[in-house]
Amino acid sequence: MAMRRSGVRLSLLAGRAVGAALRPVESTALYSTSSDTRPVKDHDYLLGTLPETMKAAVLWEPKKPMTIEELKMPIPQVGEVLIRTKACGVCHSDLHVINQDLPYPIPCVLGHEITGEVVEHGKHTDSATIQRLPVGSRVVGSFIMPCGGCFFCVKGQEDLCESFFKYNRGMGGLYDGTTRLYRSPSGDPVYMYSMGGLAEYCVVPANGLAVIPETLPYSESAIIGCAVFTGYGAMKNAADMRAGETVAVIGTGGVGSSCVQVARAFGGRIVIGVDISDKKLEMAKQMGATHTINAAKEDVPERIREITGGRGVDIAVEALGKPATFNQAVMSVRDGGRAVMIGLAPSGVTSEVDITRLVRRQIKIVGSYGARARQDLPNIVGLAELGFLKIESAVTQKRKLEEADKVYSELDKGEITGRAVIELR
Repeated sequence: MAMRRSGVRLSLLAGRAVGAALRPVESTALYSTSSDTRPVKDHDYLLGTLPETMKAAVLWEPKKPMTIEELKMPIPQVGEVLIRTKACGVCHSDLHVINQDLPYPIPCVLGHEITGEVVEHGKHTDSATIQRLPVGSRVVGSFIMPCGGCFFCVKGQEDLCESFFKYNRGMGGLYDGTTRLYRSPSGDPVYMYSMGGLAEYCVVPANGLAVIPETLPYSESAIIGCAVFTGYGAMKNAADMRAGETVAVIGTGGVGSSCVQVARAFGGRIVIGVDISDKKLEMAKQMGATHTINAAKEDVPERIREITGGRGVDIAVEALGKPATFNQAVMSVRDGGRAVMIGLAPSGVTSEVDITRLVRRQIKIVGSYGARARQDLPNIVGLAELGFLKIESAVTQKRKLEEADKVYSELDKGEITGRAVIELR
């Protein structure tokens, strides 16, 4: 890839490398008036040692293979950070986009749980953000990237961020309504699922980042941004879990096994893993499950009542997004218990509930998409640093970017136990 020549914007990376203050070159009309994110010319990029292009895995059509393409180097805007991606987790949520179970604009770059190194801040980013995330920082990114200013973010409910759902999940871009990814050399837009982590570089709103210490490896820490982030949000915010409570996790894949870990870290007295795969149930035991149930061989609610003295669990987490397991979760909780739904389903999928039991026995059903980045992500990093979360054991495969399509195919077939991670170094 060609290296950047003299440019018009002062790169923090370049300034740091030469150890001297450089005077910005006078510039005019560098960007189109419609969006600052699209370069007008190939050379209108940042000053420094970064390449003008990068490799990324691009999904062009539903249910078709991703291909490795050259994209223009993304340009961060105000409040955004350019990250050199080190690792990106392989998550089942991406499959919903690949299979178009949930509508999403394409072509796009998938991958929404990343770690990496801070390379640059967008122009006009405030000094507090730059001090919190200085160039060279090791960071993890959450898949929910809160804007910080919408109705829900102001109330502290960043997992409901209106800008994230409108502009990213709805339009495939960031919060000015445009993507940061463009093909090279044509300049055609490519959309981004969260930050579009299956690329050598990505742009992340600063509110969705937390610093990780040197003691946590890049590859294993990537799962903090979605798998663990989702489990933490389910237990802390949705279930309001207390030490000594009993928990069942239905579906012990990458996210489900993280729920098991978080439940144990929160002091779960009984933590039950439920799946139809003996390999995944064995993984659940390694992650801290006190009991396991093979749903293909046993009646799940009945067996859970046996384990819990006839009552059912305080909290049941459904991590698959299927009507059958939705009902299992509801039927597995005790009177007054909480059923937390975190599994995504194709659009339009519904399930039924026994209304009388729901009313008389005070069954609580709540959805949970993830945690709250500014409040929760640093705490999750802290739990991992202290050893309460076994992130290194949870990652079972490390693959290259060129293998991305193959890994997702294996995930779709149920051939991956634990979490696979794409390494970009």
